[in-house]
Amino acid sequence: MMMAFGMFVFGLGTASYQELQRRTAWRHAPQGRVGRRPARQFLGPADDTITLTGTLLPHFTGGQQNLDRLRDMANVGAAWPLIEGNGTFYGLYVIDDMSERKSHQTRDGSAQMIEFDITLQRVDEDRGDLLGSLGNMGARALSGAMA
Repeated sequence: MMMAFGMFVFGLGTASYQELQRRTAWRHAPQGRVGRRPARQFLGPADDTITLTGTLLPHFTGGQQNLDRLRDMANVGAAWPLIEGNGTFYGLYVIDDMSERKSHQTRDGSAQMIEFDITLQRVDEDRGDLLGSLGNMGARALSGAMA
């Protein structure tokens, strides 16, 4: 297991990523001063963004269905815990953005290579109302399968 995002496990059989990029920002509000540079007041943390970039080879690794599962999680709009395989807990994250590129199509149009980028945004830990529930996710997955 490379990483778990809620109940989705990133790994060779699902969606392995080749790169994890993390960008963390902090807020420093400027206060104008006459004849001097603005003073800065630390207001606390700002965005904490993780971008996962990877390539799927459906004949050998996970395929489109795994990216669709992540899209279903994003459609719920909930936050999910992000835990690295070594035990590092990053916090609660939502899927902010997801893109994919398909190439090396076969005769029937299915891709032999799918490249993806997933952008996760951290949310406040004290917002328990944003936390995704497994029951809600299962109900949505079932209704999507029936449609």
